[in-house]
Amino acid sequence: MANLNQEQLRRLARLGAVARLGQLRQEEAAIRSEFPDLFGRGRREDGAAAAPAKAAMAPAGRAGRRRRRLSAEARKAASERMRKYWAERRKEKAEK
Repeated sequence: MANLNQEQLRRLARLGAVARLGQLRQEEAAIRSEFPDLFGRGRREDGAAAAPAKAAMAPAGRAGRRRRRLSAEARKAASERMRKYWAERRKEKAEK
């Protein structure tokens, strides 16, 4: 095998990396064209069939993410807290 200096090795490694990225991009394009519903594009013939596919992609142990709803009282309390918070910030900024 020929003795290569550091620069030559780096150049060859870069060429190999560029070639591999090209292969990966081609593979990604093939997957995206074969399964467009996985990427939010394309028409779904059966909307129910899409849900299990997405569930299968979710990490194990995590069902769907559920957002907890705030009551009207809780929203009002949060609003008051934030109003006080921003008033204090404006006051501090004005003092500087």
